[in-house]
Amino acid sequence: MQKINVLMTGGGAPGAPGIIKCLLQADWINLLIADADPEATGRFMHPAFVQIPRASEDNFTEEVLRVCRQHHIQVVLPLVTRELFPLSKAKEAFTAEGIKVLVSPAGAIERANNKAACYQYLAQKGVPVPRYHVVNTTEDFIHAAYELGHPQQDFCFKPSISNGSRGFRIVSDSIDESSQLFDQKPYNTYIPYPIALGILSAKPFPQLLVTEYLAGEEYSVDCLAQEGRAVLIVPRLRTKMINGISVKGTFVKDEAIIDYCRRVIEAIGLHGNIGIQVKKRASGEPLLLEINPRVQGTIVAALGAGVNLPLLALKQELGMPIELHELGVVWGTKFSRYWTEVFH
Repeated sequence: MQKINVLMTGGGAPGAPGIIKCLLQADWINLLIADADPEATGRFMHPAFVQIPRASEDNFTEEVLRVCRQHHIQVVLPLVTRELFPLSKAKEAFTAEGIKVLVSPAGAIERANNKAACYQYLAQKGVPVPRYHVVNTTEDFIHAAYELGHPQQDFCFKPSISNGSRGFRIVSDSIDESSQLFDQKPYNTYIPYPIALGILSAKPFPQLLVTEYLAGEEYSVDCLAQEGRAVLIVPRLRTKMINGISVKGTFVKDEAIIDYCRRVIEAIGLHGNIGIQVKKRASGEPLLLEINPRVQGTIVAALGAGVNLPLLALKQELGMPIELHELGVVWGTKFSRYWTEVFH
């Protein structure tokens, strides 16, 4: 068959090596890697590389479109959260030149990326979410803590707009700070209430989403969606995480999680590869932590369970047939991830 030219941005992202591995499973793909960093890891894993501006730069979409023209690109697959919205807004310009951009509609990305707005929107649509408060001041924070049962109950907070676990903390007054210092690695996410309140009182802070603490198991769910319809939903139990990235897990056919994520996808109107983080209450009810409206870094783990989700998203976007066996998940598959090196 004729080769398809694919531009994958975010070649320096933590998950890029795995996603490159997924895409290179297909001999019909000519892959071009892009990143703002000229020494991004992906550059040394694949010979075809181009440097592009950061998503915050004014010429970002124009430069990506220029690269697409130059290299006769047919599909753009972005990995970077901040690239999603500008690329979605510019989608018509790409489509006019026969280039597909594998992103959700701009409105869906806005709803998904703003965690507070996302919770509010889903609640209005009748999709259950954790008990939450939107916080803009220290007084709001104190009130939210009280309403969520502090000090008897732990609670969580995170900026409404953030990614990669930045700003996320679990507030608990029962933690052993000495043990945290000497027995735990420094990326522990627990913080005592007085310290959290002191930090927030010291200087202005971004809007926060303050939620109940969910005591059950946490899952990362890789999804394939087509214009607001769920095509494939693959939950994996997060057995071990480092800096918010899953390094051990198990693929679990949990129908409650699958049904819940289907409702989220339909309500938000998502498209393509989507990541949904859910955690269970002590009662076992799965509820949303956050949505990543893009390819998740650990999506490569699904290869071991028999599904190549980035490749399926490309085939779907191009209107290529997807065989039934390509959607078959080997449930119960366990995975472990480890660091490796590239030399250049």
